[in-house]
Amino acid sequence: MFKSLDSLLHSELRLAVMSILVSAEEADFVFLRNQTGATAGNLSVQLDKLQRADYITINKGFNGKMPRTICRITQTGRNAFAAYVEALQGYIGK
Repeated sequence: MFKSLDSLLHSELRLAVMSILVSAEEADFVFLRNQTGATAGNLSVQLDKLQRADYITINKGFNGKMPRTICRITQTGRNAFAAYVEALQGYIGK
């Protein structure tokens, strides 16, 4: 029997963000936008969805006079990502 895939992580952009944060621990909005190729608006919407699920935290501040948004993965997000990868492995037989 196949495990169900977390629909929140099954989105290409949200999965990309989580993949980055799993290894980087934290990343700023500009870095995530550049790495994913997403538009600022789409990335913002997807980050909000991840935050509402408690998969990431978002801290807004300033670096000098420039606004800076930092995203960090939570333990809930780590657990969800690990479960997602495990479920995918079941689909491919590993």
